[in-house]
Amino acid sequence: MKKNIKYLLKFFIIISIFLNFNSVYAASGGSDNDKSQANLYKQGKKLVLRAKKLEKKNKIEKAKKLYLKAYDKLEDAYAKDKKNANILNYLGYTLRKTGNLEKAEVYYLKGLELDAGHLGINEYLGELYVETNRLDLAKKRLEVLKGCNCEEYEELKELIEDK
Repeated sequence: MKKNIKYLLKFFIIISIFLNFNSVYAASGGSDNDKSQANLYKQGKKLVLRAKKLEKKNKIEKAKKLYLKAYDKLEDAYAKDKKNANILNYLGYTLRKTGNLEKAEVYYLKGLELDAGHLGINEYLGELYVETNRLDLAKKRLEVLKGCNCEEYEELKELIEDK
């Protein structure tokens, strides 16, 4: 009888260990997905920053290639996280820099639906409006940025004044 109790006790210990490992494994599954989404965003952002540097050096074609690579990473990140205005900001930016202004505007507007005060989206959408000769809309983006005491406001204001 004592042997049966010992075997039963060992059985319950093994089962509880097995169930504990399964719950730990299941709980960690979501964080891997979060990490991969965040990693895709970081990779995309890094490519955008590298492309900006190339643009400043007037290496436009190389910059466009990096913007397209960044777009692919950001598109994958967006597929995993539809509620991230930062991803939408960079998606719009990469598209604008590669000449797809209509689609860029769509992403910027989606981003504003999530975060109407997003500094980057308001600036970049304003720049898109200047680029497409819609100064009245660009001025509305500038109005949103007014009072932020930020470089986004100053840069958009200067671009509008130069037009």
